Formats: sequence, structure tokens, C-alpha cells
Amino acid sequence: MKLALHIALRYLFAKKSQNVINVISMISVTGVLVGSLALIVVLAVFNGLHGLIGSLYGSFDPELKVSPDQGRVFYLDSIPYQKILGMQEIAAVSQVLESQALLRSGNRQVPAIIMGVDDNFAEVSGIDSIIIEGEYKLQEGMQNFGVIGYVLADQLGLRLNFVKPLVMYVPRRTGQINMMRPDLSFRKEYIHPSGMFAVQQLDYDSRYLVVGIDQARSLFEYGDGVVSSLGISLNPGVDTDDFKHRMEELLGAGLVVQDQHEQHATFYKLMRVEKLMAYLILLFILVIALFNVIGTLSLLIFEKRESIGTLRSMGAGRTLINRVFLIEGWLISLAGVTAGVLLGALLVWIQQQYGLLRFGGGGTFVVDAYPVALQWADMVLVYVSVSAIGFLAAWYPVRVIVRRYYSEQGEE
Repeated sequence: MKLALHIALRYLFAKKSQNVINVISMISVTGVLVGSLALIVVLAVFNGLHGLIGSLYGSFDPELKVSPDQGRVFYLDSIPYQKILGMQEIAAVSQVLESQALLRSGNRQVPAIIMGVDDNFAEVSGIDSIIIEGEYKLQEGMQNFGVIGYVLADQLGLRLNFVKPLVMYVPRRTGQINMMRPDLSFRKEYIHPSGMFAVQQLDYDSRYLVVGIDQARSLFEYGDGVVSSLGISLNPGVDTDDFKHRMEELLGAGLVVQDQHEQHATFYKLMRVEKLMAYLILLFILVIALFNVIGTLSLLIFEKRESIGTLRSMGAGRTLINRVFLIEGWLISLAGVTAGVLLGALLVWIQQQYGLLRFGGGGTFVVDAYPVALQWADMVLVYVSVSAIGFLAAWYPVRVIVRRYYSEQGEE
């Protein structure tokens, strides 16, 4: 193998009698380089978008969420709540109670989700960091306040300086419906919005109104120990997966513990599928580019016919000659993928540091520059897959061309 590698390197870098062979060799290397570079950059863009949208969700969702696997609510006295509060790994726990409601502002009515939270909600989420107007305040003295998604506020024609309060309607959970007075079948509460938030995700910004949990319990006719979910934030350095499994064992059946990926499983699964499809499409294009190696090897073998005869006279067999040109073809692929991966990593780093490729629109986007994130796993995946395909692209034509050469020499 060492001898074959030595000869292949000599053939690869030796001066060719026909300049077109050098040109075709460079075209082959460049094709692999560009394909590998495109793979690295595209995968980095998907990683960047994945991380960006995940961070947007994280500004509203807790690190861990405990919710019932059936039904909408559960009772705190049905779980070891005080034991959970005493866990050293936990930084904060927030009680959440949410349900559907109808909001009315003036003549406008819009269905929404009322989300009642306690004082710890800002500690388990980043909601106070996404307030774009006003402030995060849910109660002051006896006065109830709330924060509303900016899209929902726009649908209601609502502004923070309005004197008239926002009205929340929900169907009564108890009692009978009076057909003569259907309006009595609804409970209503009044609230003044203190701020508007923007998660930059329509599912949140157009649907949620966050209020104090006491007001939500009064509106939905629930007692003090009833919640829809618990939001948990962990101290720095705590292994999320390990703690999640411990919580599942502690809570037992009937409750589900979800991390942020599981809270948005559909989105993250879609992102993985899109990334995989982009990888496969670009890899297929790169396979086509690798067919240039076949033409390069054909010309190289033709160029080295005399050298092959010299090797044969020195006792080299067909296996060694096959191995020489197989390694030479593979080296062309390796040169291209190595340069492509390194150059792609450099471009991603430049984009991360300097944000050269920016969005248009004058700062109306969440970020100014295209988000990218380089992962070692992607670099290894690209390098291994392109190298393997390059080896296969060289293996078959080398066997065919060398066998044809031996046939021309009257040998089988």
C-alpha cells in the first residue's frame, strides 16, 4: 500500500505531457471543492436557523414543562410539589394555568389563550426580555394587568394608553345554561394591558394574553391548587436529560415532562427533515461532479501507459497498478473535499464574526445577518461521505480501464 501511495503521489504531481490533463484534473478538484463547500455552508445555515428559532421559543417556554398526559389541568397536591421545590438542581418553578377565551376591545372580538402565571414565570422564561412596548407587570396593588402578543393587540386595535379595559369572556364551568339569558353563561374579567411582547412566532404573538394566575383561576373557576403545567428552570451545569428522567420517575404516570425540543417536536422534526433533504440534494449534485474523476483517470492512465509498462517489467502485477490509479483518483477527491470543508468552515466563521451577508428590510428582521452555526458532526459527515463516494467513483473505472489496457496488450 505504501508503494502504491508513493507512486500515485508521483503521478499526481508530476508534469503532464498534455496540458489538458492538468486542466481536467483541476476541474475535478474544483467540482468536489465547490460541492463540499456548499454542503458545509448550507448545513451551517440550517443549524443557525434551528438555533435562532429555538432561542425565540426559549424566550417564552420553560426549560422543562410538566403537564398532564390527559386532560387540561392537574392538582398540585397530587404530586410531591414541596419536594420538587426543594431540589438543588432547580432554580425556579412557575405555576401556569391556561385556557381558551374570547377577548373584546371596543367592537372587536378575537379568540385567544389566557395564560395565568405566578411571580416566578419571568425566572423560568425570558418573557421580560421580549417586551417591545410597555413593561412586564401583572399586578400592582389591587389592579390586575397583563401582557399581550403584539399581533393579537393589533387584531383587537388595542393600545397600552387606552383607558377602557380589555374584556375576557369564558364559558362557565359550573351551573346551567339559561336560554333566556345566554350572556349569563359566560364569566368575564377586565384587565389593562401593561405591555406587549414579541416572540416573533405567530403561534404566540397572535394568540396569547399573559395574566396573573389568581385572576386566571377566578376567570376559569378553579381553586388555588389547580394548574395546567409547571415551568421549571435549572441551575447552570445541570444535565437536562438526566434531570428530566429523574423527574419522570418522581412524578410517575399521568404527567409528562418535556424539554424545549419536545415542547415543539413537530418544528424540530421538520427542521431535521429539511436539513437532511438539503444534504441529500447537494450530495447528489456532488456525485455528478465526481464523475469528472472518471475522465481524469482515463487520461492519466493513457498518459502513463509507458510507465505502466515499466512497472510491469519490474514485476508489478495488475493489483498494484489498479491500486496506484485507485489511490490517485481518490486523492483527487480528498484534495477537493479537504479544501472545500476548510474553506466552507472559514466562510461560516467569517459570517459568524462579521455578518457580511445581511438581510434587507432595514432592520425589520429578528437578526440583521443570516444566522449560521458550524458543527463538527457536519464537517465529519461531509468529509466521510464525499471521501467514500470519491473512492467508489474511482474504483469501478480504474478496474475497467486497466483491464482494457491489459486486453490491448494481449493479456487477460
